[in-house]
Amino acid sequence: MAFARKLFTDEAERLLDLSEAGAQTRFSGPEGPVKSRRMLHFQIASTLLLILLCSGCGGSSSTAPAPPPMPPPESATFDLVIVASGFINPLDVQQPNDDSGRLFVVEQAGHIQVIQSDGTRTASPFLDVSSKTGFTSGGETGLLGLAFHPMYLQNRRFFVNYTRNVAGQLQSVIAGFTASSTDPNFADASTENILFTVNQPFSNHNGGGLAFGKDGFLYIGLGDGGGAGDPECNGQNLNVLLGKMLRIDVDSPHPPGANYAIPSTNPFVGQNARGEIWLYGLRNPFRFSFDTGNGNLWIGDVGQNAHEEVDMVTQQQAGANMGWNLREGTYPFSTACTQTGAALTDPVFDYDRSQGDETVIGGHVYHGRKMPALAGNYVFGDFISGRVWSLRQNGQMWERSDVTTTARGDVAAIGQDVSGELYIARYSTGVVARIHQTGQP
Repeated sequence: MAFARKLFTDEAERLLDLSEAGAQTRFSGPEGPVKSRRMLHFQIASTLLLILLCSGCGGSSSTAPAPPPMPPPESATFDLVIVASGFINPLDVQQPNDDSGRLFVVEQAGHIQVIQSDGTRTASPFLDVSSKTGFTSGGETGLLGLAFHPMYLQNRRFFVNYTRNVAGQLQSVIAGFTASSTDPNFADASTENILFTVNQPFSNHNGGGLAFGKDGFLYIGLGDGGGAGDPECNGQNLNVLLGKMLRIDVDSPHPPGANYAIPSTNPFVGQNARGEIWLYGLRNPFRFSFDTGNGNLWIGDVGQNAHEEVDMVTQQQAGANMGWNLREGTYPFSTACTQTGAALTDPVFDYDRSQGDETVIGGHVYHGRKMPALAGNYVFGDFISGRVWSLRQNGQMWERSDVTTTARGDVAAIGQDVSGELYIARYSTGVVARIHQTGQP
């Protein structure tokens, strides 16, 4: 089952509120007239992802001469080259940095599939969590994200984010697994080690992304828990994990009763707050990544009603308040919740929905070699419009340029391989495609 799209008319917002308050498994229908049952199914399938995402984005001290300015992306053209197809609702693309050249594709229904270096797919899944007790998939639930340990070649460990329903309580599960020592394309689901679970008050805004930073710690993006406008004020509450970017240590000895450690350098350790918190004031950081060059954290934080935002945060900005639900992007949103802390951190870029863009999908800073026009640019997209862009810094401003376009309700994730080339997980078409600069390999 696909993800639900945010409706933006007053009536649709009312239906959404009723659905969230009365029955978590209900989702409102798509905008506009439905001309057939098939069209209804298509519209629901391509738009229910948005409620997963939304109900409703240093200089060098060297004395060497500075390199010439990067050519703007508009001087080049791009297309999409299909790498593999036949996936069912692919949500993420990751690679283990193990010199195998493989790509791992996360399917919402609980499977991780493997694309070999020659483009062929393995016959069976790498991992299947669909039979886990209480596993739930559909709407904004399912297997949502994947991260490989930086030492995967040595320890074969990886981590996932999925949802389950236990005695009627929806939970996000952050768990580790270990791949087979004899079959590199298989991981037994019985090796699961659950790090922690988080109760979800509503069925949307579950986040989903995980990534290891250059510091070796695991970062986890959790949404605000759902409901239109963060009704529980989780984004500004430092005593809950919802609406946050978390940072945990999965390698060091952990205290009794815990399956992870909290880094002592986390910004709220020793305060009246959850020590796991790295950033707060996030609505739904569905996709995020680290710049492999300088380690900066880039987040696509999905908006509620009118604006999507892109955040870029340095390690020195740990503990930053990203603003939700006081602001949506750089625009005031609500006064219903009390602000925690003094300053709000601005996104580097936000955009409105006037052109049909409604759900930001965080991407990567490009450091590959096959698309020189994108060197150093941040490449990201929008699920609903299917558009893919680049962000390029020009002085104090960030400039957005078009890169390519896919189908509507299609861009679920932008992944990268070990060489830094970029791939799109195309949710509605079941394809993984590489972004390709015309005239380049």
